[in-house]
Amino acid sequence: MEYLFIGLAAGSIIAYFVFARFNKTKRQEHASSQSTVLMEKIRSVCKFITVEGDFSEIYHYKNVQDKWMNLFLGSKKALVLIEAKAYVGFDLTKIKMHPDVENRTITLTNFPQPELLSIETDFKYYDKQEGWANPFTSTDLTEINREAKQYIVDKIPQSGLYAEASKQALSTISLMKNLVETIGWKLDYTALLQLEEGTKKIENENAS
Repeated sequence: MEYLFIGLAAGSIIAYFVFARFNKTKRQEHASSQSTVLMEKIRSVCKFITVEGDFSEIYHYKNVQDKWMNLFLGSKKALVLIEAKAYVGFDLTKIKMHPDVENRTITLTNFPQPELLSIETDFKYYDKQEGWANPFTSTDLTEINREAKQYIVDKIPQSGLYAEASKQALSTISLMKNLVETIGWKLDYTALLQLEEGTKKIENENAS
C-alpha cells in the first residue's frame, strides 16, 4: 500500500512537470505566432510617409562662362520664377523589427533618414535679355532649368520639411503602437525618437 501511494505521488509530480513544460511550450508558440502576426500587420502600415512643401522663388540667371565672348557678342540673362512642390519623407518598409517573445515586445530599429522623394517644378521666364549675337539656345534653357531646380533642392534642408516628415512618421508609429497594445504587447521605437532629435539638430545647424 505504501508503495502505491509513493508511486501515485511520483506520478503526480512527473505529470505536473510534463504539463507545465507542455503549457510553457504552448505559450511560447502562441507568443511567437502573435509576434509574427503583429509584424505582418505592422508591415502593412509601413508605407511612404510624405510631406509636401510648396516653393515660389525667383532665380537670377546670367551667362558668365565666357566673359570675353559675352563682351563682344553680348551677355544674356533672365529672371526665372520657380514654382515647385517638393515631396519629403522616408520609406518605413526599410525598418527592421525584432520580436522579444519573453517580454512581449517588438523593437523597431534602422529608421532611414528623411529624404527628398521627388520634386515637381514649373518655370516662367521674365526679363529675358539676349546679346545681339548671343541668343538663348535649347541647351541654355535646359541648363537654366537644371540650375533653378538645384536652387530649390538646396533650400529644402532649411525649410523644416525633414522635421515635419519625422513628425508624420511618429503619427504612423502611434498607430502601430495602438495595434500592438490591443493584444498586450509593447512597441519600442526609441530609435525613431533619437532620429527625430538628430534631424532637428541638423536643421538647426543649417538654419544658423
